[in-house]
Amino acid sequence: MGQYDGVDLRLNVPHSARMYDYYLGGFTNFAADREAAGQALAVGPWLRAAARANRSFVHRSTRALARAGIDQFLDIGTGIPTSPNLHEVAQRVDPRARVVYADNDPIVLSHAQALLTGTPEGRTAYVEADVTDPARLLAAPGLRDTLDLTHPVALSLNALFHFVPDAHGAYGIVEHLKSALAPGSALVMTHVTPDFAPEEIARLVRIYEAAGTAAQARTLPEFTRFFTGWTLVAPGVVPTPRWRPSADDPPTSDSEACAYAAVALKQ
Repeated sequence: MGQYDGVDLRLNVPHSARMYDYYLGGFTNFAADREAAGQALAVGPWLRAAARANRSFVHRSTRALARAGIDQFLDIGTGIPTSPNLHEVAQRVDPRARVVYADNDPIVLSHAQALLTGTPEGRTAYVEADVTDPARLLAAPGLRDTLDLTHPVALSLNALFHFVPDAHGAYGIVEHLKSALAPGSALVMTHVTPDFAPEEIARLVRIYEAAGTAAQARTLPEFTRFFTGWTLVAPGVVPTPRWRPSADDPPTSDSEACAYAAVALKQ
């Protein structure tokens, strides 16, 4: 097994973040990841397009919120750094923006330094934490030292909660996180859905589970439930490529994206 400064990276076990990196054409992935990703791509060859569509949404939603005046961002389930990272997008709009990344993958930790090169005016921090323990995550010193939770925060849970099944308390976790945020905060999410390709998505869920990663795709009503009590911003809950697309985005169909995206505000 691979080691990094004493941290066991478990390179012989596929990991969803490294598989995602492979879909994006990155290089922070290993044989076990590529084997599992190859099985997934055999079922859903559109997974590469879906990963790119997700990244494009992250960039668009971050820019939109930064332009709207939100200058604090909490990105949980950070994944392997892929420039431009969220803090780079936010700080191009507002150099004073503060960003905290949180993840529990040792290999993301090993690359965390790439996430900490923000502007002199702003701040970036990395917290090693698990979203399934939201109280501990929110109490992490690195988070509290960087973000002021009495002011609006954009909470990004992109491509994360399809790895948190109902049995693990997904809705309660999101409600816990939402309740800690001030009025004016935003919830930003993307999530895999079976609505466009149910058979293929069911097979992909089984592939991830066989690789040791819990997974659950959610329908439109099930995804929309995460935003209960908050106000969806236009265009509401839509397939990922349809959320305020820009001319620079590569064309991606709803069936290729196989995911929903939305942004909501706390009143």
